[in-house]
Amino acid sequence: MNRIPFFKMTGAGNDFIVVDNRSGRIDADRCRDFVRLVCRRGLSVGADGVILIENDPEVDFRWRFFNADASEAEMCGNGARCAARFASLKGIAKGPRMSFRTLAGVIGAELLGNRVKVQMPPPHGLRAGIRVEAAGRAFELDFLNTGVPHAACLVPGGRDLESAEVALWGRAIRFHREFEPAGTNVNFVHVRDRHRIAVRTYERGVEGETLACGTGAMACALMAAARELVDSPVEVTTRSGEFLATHFEVRSSGAGIEFGPVCLEGEARVAYEAELWDETTKSPEP
Repeated sequence: MNRIPFFKMTGAGNDFIVVDNRSGRIDADRCRDFVRLVCRRGLSVGADGVILIENDPEVDFRWRFFNADASEAEMCGNGARCAARFASLKGIAKGPRMSFRTLAGVIGAELLGNRVKVQMPPPHGLRAGIRVEAAGRAFELDFLNTGVPHAACLVPGGRDLESAEVALWGRAIRFHREFEPAGTNVNFVHVRDRHRIAVRTYERGVEGETLACGTGAMACALMAAARELVDSPVEVTTRSGEFLATHFEVRSSGAGIEFGPVCLEGEARVAYEAELWDETTKSPEP
């Protein structure tokens, strides 16, 4: 029987199946069916995504990150923190500081107990005040790429955030022609004060609301800072009730707003260590 060792890990409510794939046991270029099958909740382990840890000649390791629908993503903030802690626990990275390669570039990480602080890719593509019609409503959105694309809509109060129809509105905006061809993640944001925001996120690739999104938390903090609503550091309350800390610099220049080093910090927890049996990594018999 072919059994694959893995960790089930969670970062602020995002959960992942993390596999040490340095031996190449899983063909990362042909693993889409595997990813979809093991991410099914109730029928397999269930997760928001799969992380494969692989060798890299220049940095501590590289990862391949796949959403639950088997699409490969450039970056995932919460997944990056889980990958860094996994690498430390497995001895893949030898110290509290490490770097690893993603499709969005090389990421730096630092372990602080079971908390992990990662330096995110340089944000780019800021656009403010985008007006779209979606799901029968008018939305004003800001847009920023923090490794993956994010649109954000400000809501005036906590109750408005709680009642937001994230699944309906998020899906309509995610596929809106304004964000073609790649589409976008969609966030709904309430600014509580100069150092606290709350966020709910519709995630591209999961195709639904998740309990947290690290790149989304970072994007929302930066977009709120660009509107001069918050100052670093910003604490982000996620849908799970867990908190993420964002650290950043904002500068104005002749070219517009620029962001200095941006970092995301939060817990990266191990739920359990186990083995995947091939009964859940193969398509069901007809």
